[in-house]
Amino acid sequence: MPDGTPPDFTLPVVGAPYNNKDGSDRRFEILLCVRGEALELRPEPRNKHDEHAVGVWSVRGVQIGYLPSQRAPYVKSLMRAGHELFGLFQEPTSFGAAVRIGVDRVPTLPPERPKQRAAVDDEYNQDRAEDDGGYYADYIPPDD
Repeated sequence: MPDGTPPDFTLPVVGAPYNNKDGSDRRFEILLCVRGEALELRPEPRNKHDEHAVGVWSVRGVQIGYLPSQRAPYVKSLMRAGHELFGLFQEPTSFGAAVRIGVDRVPTLPPERPKQRAAVDDEYNQDRAEDDGGYYADYIPPDD
């Protein structure tokens, strides 16, 4: 960016298979999240597994997971430098979710990926093709 602010970036939210300490289900909370919904990023310096841990919380105050340990130190360094980080729910994924992060501004979400349908190669099957239920392959975010 011309002003030196990092561009918006997408990170995975991991740890969804684990329940929270209060017993709430992270995967269920992810199902309640809506594209574009605000997410809170909370550093956890006393986390016994990773001093750089950054938790990701929904607007309902339920933790949905963590930023990956490989990227959390970078995110924490931005926070320590006085930047305000804004997170938006981008989409659910097989491993949890994807969060779009903006530095000192609300991020812009990338366009939604179109739903993919199975190829149907003849007229008979084309008329009988079943709905794919909205399944599409997981998006792999680029390393910005």
